[in-house]
Amino acid sequence: MEQTPESPYGREKAVLVGTFNPRWKSRREFADPDVEDTLEELKQLTISAGGDAVAVIACRLERINPSTFLNRGKVEEIAELVVLHHADLVIFDDELSPRQSRNLEKVFNVRTLDRRALILDIFAKRAHTREGQLQVELAQLMYLLPRLTGLWTHLERQKGGIGMRGPGETQLELDQRIIREKMRRLKQELERVKNTRHLQRDKRKRVPVPQVVLVGYTNSGKSTLFNRLTKSDVFEANKLFSTLDPTTRKVLLPNHREILLTDSVGFIRKLPHELVEAFKATLEEIQNAELLLHVIDASDPLWESHKRATEQVLSELECLSKPIIEVYNKIDELPDEEMRLAQSPRRVFVSALKEIHLDQLLERVADGLLEGYKRVRLLLPQGRGDLLALIHREGKIHHQDFLADRVEMTVDLPTKRIEQWKKFGFVISDYSPSVL
Repeated sequence: MEQTPESPYGREKAVLVGTFNPRWKSRREFADPDVEDTLEELKQLTISAGGDAVAVIACRLERINPSTFLNRGKVEEIAELVVLHHADLVIFDDELSPRQSRNLEKVFNVRTLDRRALILDIFAKRAHTREGQLQVELAQLMYLLPRLTGLWTHLERQKGGIGMRGPGETQLELDQRIIREKMRRLKQELERVKNTRHLQRDKRKRVPVPQVVLVGYTNSGKSTLFNRLTKSDVFEANKLFSTLDPTTRKVLLPNHREILLTDSVGFIRKLPHELVEAFKATLEEIQNAELLLHVIDASDPLWESHKRATEQVLSELECLSKPIIEVYNKIDELPDEEMRLAQSPRRVFVSALKEIHLDQLLERVADGLLEGYKRVRLLLPQGRGDLLALIHREGKIHHQDFLADRVEMTVDLPTKRIEQWKKFGFVISDYSPSVL
């Protein structure tokens, strides 16, 4: 058990609770990261939410108690910590059922949250766009709906008999109906947002600019990297989920092609399922990207675990088959001898803060995007400067000859655009795979 100093005035004090079962380590399907690591992450989440961990306890869990999650002895031990540290709330790293939350609150006499509720609270604070606020509100209602029952126990008098009929169940049913109706309206509004995104995406496809999306574990340095590459000022901080709403900016690559770079929400272990569902409109940016930049904090001892957690979410989004470049960030915080990762076309080592090797990253992005291209020979009217400008934006010119009234060129173009060029009669030879 670890104790931390008293929190500053005005910040809520929390007792953090994690669990472990030694038998899980010998069974691969139940193998979780070490409890110390997950509790450290829970502590960082608590700080991001505006609280401080005044006590941290790891409990051995042989089996789950249906009523209180933990056994009676551990529950009493946690209750003593709450009193000792004058804590305002208890936060469990595991998911609690509505019944368990209610029973634990009665024992602790303070609010009791689980990891899902904590993450939802952080998202609610960080959502600034209308779309983000809608998504968070929907996720909160999905979390609240099964937990309504305990909010009306003081009115539950429908036990039968004279004088025992009351408004308790009626009020509960009314609240459930109100929440379901609000969820329905939120889904309709989010569907309109989704349709608007589709229209914007279809408009972009008419003059396609490749979309590259930054993904990765929360607090890996995505926003700092985004700001350095785009010369923007997106909020960045050494906190989990410092960025929630996605931002997109144009970036000029070394080969003079433009791309759209998007900074997405960070991933985390045990990301609540309702958040993944609610944020599908936002996560569609990842699904529609031509290339993903997986940003990894190379200075974090747990980077391999975080990398797997990110890949798990990408797998749920069916995006692992997309072209991915692994960007190992914060190399300025590593001694040279710790850089043991083998060099690979799929790996780039950078420091976004110190702007180290960012030019190499952009060159790798340019090369990675060309993998979706084919080489063709074009014959264009010399007076069509608009077509020449479009080729410069979309492709890579290898050779061109200026003839009397036309331009003949060999160029790499997006595979999905070649049929359009052929339809207008500009392609004079069948395309073949590029040799890059």
